[in-house]
Amino acid sequence: MKVFAPGAIRNVGLFGHMGNGKTSLSEAMLHTAAAISRMGRIDDGTTTSDFDTDEHRRRMSINLSLLPFTWRETKINLIDVPGYADFVGELRATQRVVDGAILVSCAIAGLEVGTEQAWLSCARRNLPRIAVINRMDRENADFIGTLGQLRDQFGNSVIAIQLPIGTRDTYSGHVDLISRKAFAYGANGAITEVPIPSDLEVTANRLADTLTEVVAETDDTLTMKFLEGETLTDAEVRGALRTAVRVGTITPVLATAGTASKGIAALLDAIVDLLPSPADIDGATPDGPLAALVFKTLADPFIGKLTFFRVYSGTLHADSSVWNGSHERDERIGSLMTMRGKTHEIAALVPAGDIGAVAKLAVTTTGDTLCSRDHLVALDPPDFPAPMFGAAVEARARADLDRMGAALQRIQDEDPTIKVNRDTETGQTIISGMGDNHIDITLEKIKRKFGADLRVEPMRIAYRETIRGKTRADGRFVRQTGGSGQYGVCSIELEPMPRGAGYEFVDRIVGGVISGSFRQAVGKGIQEKMADGVLAGYPMVDIKVTLIDGKEHAVDSSEMAFKIAGSLAFQKGIEQAGAILLEPVMRVAITVPDGNTGGIMSDLSTKRGRVTGMNPNGDGTTTVDAEVPMGEMVRYATDLRSLTQGRGTFTTTFDHYEEMPGTVSQKVIEDAKSRKAERG
Repeated sequence: MKVFAPGAIRNVGLFGHMGNGKTSLSEAMLHTAAAISRMGRIDDGTTTSDFDTDEHRRRMSINLSLLPFTWRETKINLIDVPGYADFVGELRATQRVVDGAILVSCAIAGLEVGTEQAWLSCARRNLPRIAVINRMDRENADFIGTLGQLRDQFGNSVIAIQLPIGTRDTYSGHVDLISRKAFAYGANGAITEVPIPSDLEVTANRLADTLTEVVAETDDTLTMKFLEGETLTDAEVRGALRTAVRVGTITPVLATAGTASKGIAALLDAIVDLLPSPADIDGATPDGPLAALVFKTLADPFIGKLTFFRVYSGTLHADSSVWNGSHERDERIGSLMTMRGKTHEIAALVPAGDIGAVAKLAVTTTGDTLCSRDHLVALDPPDFPAPMFGAAVEARARADLDRMGAALQRIQDEDPTIKVNRDTETGQTIISGMGDNHIDITLEKIKRKFGADLRVEPMRIAYRETIRGKTRADGRFVRQTGGSGQYGVCSIELEPMPRGAGYEFVDRIVGGVISGSFRQAVGKGIQEKMADGVLAGYPMVDIKVTLIDGKEHAVDSSEMAFKIAGSLAFQKGIEQAGAILLEPVMRVAITVPDGNTGGIMSDLSTKRGRVTGMNPNGDGTTTVDAEVPMGEMVRYATDLRSLTQGRGTFTTTFDHYEEMPGTVSQKVIEDAKSRKAERG
């Protein structure tokens, strides 16, 4: 296996909206670079990047896929990234380890939200970018229209460096706007210079003039030369363009047709010529101390746990020992691999700037740093978003229950945007992710990979019960049998307390009318009753109980009798004081494009939400702060995606409990009674 120096490596992410042809484009790049002998098809499940069973069945990318190949003596580590919003974790992991991005738009659909969100995310990380308008071979393809959308959205630094010749069946080449020469695509990737078509001359000259002017503005020397009317050479334009792309001041735009494998060679040239190498970004050196970052963990059914990493400094050798600084443990490195989709090639080493994989690491997980124990390093892990959608799951059978715990842990290792927790209030296992489809696909993956068949059950909310008024109640438990009897009498006062105060028991017995142990028994009986609730079986809170009087029998009284008496008094008092349901209220922060704030606020009002603030972020988005009942937020991720076409995000934290409206609480009470009846 050839080892490449950092300067001869390009680590590139392929981003864009779902369904705009990224996978076919990556397949065409592999084929053009002779990394594969024939192009696979998505419909046949034969593409290199979409090798997972779930990807075949759904005909969509689910996992990032590493696709290395060589072009012009340069190793390109292309990472094909799913475009569906629920798999944003794959996007974040990729953005952390690549040095440049290819952002794909569809020539028919134009700029779509997935590409827009990926573009903004790349911009926040200052990733150099190349834009590709794909599917030029399709009906209604519109390069100029899509280019206009990109420029309208992202500014005039987005500039075409090509003009495609023809569309659909007539898509046959491009005009290079730097050299102002036209090239036709031939068989087997051949490119031949041809005259610029007469119907494109005006447009080509206009775009070429714009390109020259924009590039000149990025360099003071070229600016002066341009203003003085001198002609910039092709070499000057290309050199300045390369610098501008690498510092992020220009995003060049090219045209392609992935399935027809047209325009691919020019795209590969642009990757090599315009995007930075690891040496350009961080001065990576294979001779330095080891520093490698794990960005993806995959459960492979044949290899086992597969760990993907990028080396930032030094060289990682096979059959070596490294230090996992994140877990402070030695980690044994066995065979190293270079992955291409599901296939792999054994590697003796992975040097600085390159990406590789290793199987069966003991403690290492996504986000960990591998280094030398003598030179400790902590690299920043990928910035994964917090889950936005939760579902309660349970095992279908006992055998599934036995596998459930290990399966849920392993799926979290594979997908850090999945979080699992046990709700101690409701007893449910909650699996949280980025959306309902994300959860569905995750459960399918758990069943297929780990043999645990889980099903979704209705999410139960941890409601509370309390009282509205103050009252006094007596409890009397007297039983006389042939032997020892039971005798316990008590009087208590109940009153509500402020929200969040909990429970308070006050002993105001005077004169010793009830013994101390019996007074404690009254308190225990009340607490047991509070745990079960009286309306819908939810714990009771924010109640003060005062024991004010009672009566005991010298022979028949017992702790059990006073415990029952306390419970009876509390039950009667609750009925008199007016029991009510409390619901958990969440503090919600919703970030959406400025134009969506009105719709968000209207929707929140239908969810009984209260807007507490609006904060413009200065980047075209606004964060709406609100308080919303938890029961209304169960499917909010789906609602928000619909309201904002996938552009909105939100976070939630528990804030407080408050009284539930009567009509809503009645439904909760009825549901609780139905569940109790079903349990018999």
